[in-house]
Amino acid sequence: MSLEFAQYPAQGEHKATVIWLHGLGDSGDGFAPVAPQLNLPSELGIRFIFPHAPIQPVTINGGMEMRSWYDIKSIELDKRADEQGVRDSAEKVQALINQEIENGIPANKIILAGFSQGGVVSLHLAPRFEHKLAGVMALSTYMCVPEKLAQEAKHTDLNVFMAHGSQDNVVPHSAGRSAFEVLTAHNMDVSWQEYPMAHQVCAEELQAIRQWLIARLS
Repeated sequence: MSLEFAQYPAQGEHKATVIWLHGLGDSGDGFAPVAPQLNLPSELGIRFIFPHAPIQPVTINGGMEMRSWYDIKSIELDKRADEQGVRDSAEKVQALINQEIENGIPANKIILAGFSQGGVVSLHLAPRFEHKLAGVMALSTYMCVPEKLAQEAKHTDLNVFMAHGSQDNVVPHSAGRSAFEVLTAHNMDVSWQEYPMAHQVCAEELQAIRQWLIARLS
């Protein structure tokens, strides 16, 4: 089943696409207001797609059904991301990317972004995707099966923007740093931004995201 999504159309001719994945229990509508706030130059022609994760039971929330990219069975970080669930969601997101490519947007004009759970899927998919993307934006997130990256990655020269709150009590700051170190060890071009915030996105971070998107998509 293909993913439904909220979107923000390109201002002017469509030349680039950002696919932005939300966190647990949210929906694509949660981040959609960010697109106009970023106030990106209209000549870059950036379309934003905010997919909605499938609704499924989440073990750590007592089996309650909510939008989730994968099940979370344990709060322990190395067991937190259900590998099969991550791979299933990555496949669904891959279909969205392929659709953009079929519509004439080259892979080097497509950014994959994600917050928290969405960041896990983005960091999993981008290095394994057949085409090299313009970049990955991984916000307040961590990695699924980092030990499998070396054997599965098709691209180790990806440009990755990482940002994390120093007071994050949902995804510990150390988990983000650990992902940063794994990616750096694989020679990826990773930048690290840190903000005095909890599990959220702040105005200063959005400014950094804006600059990075302009640099990657110009």
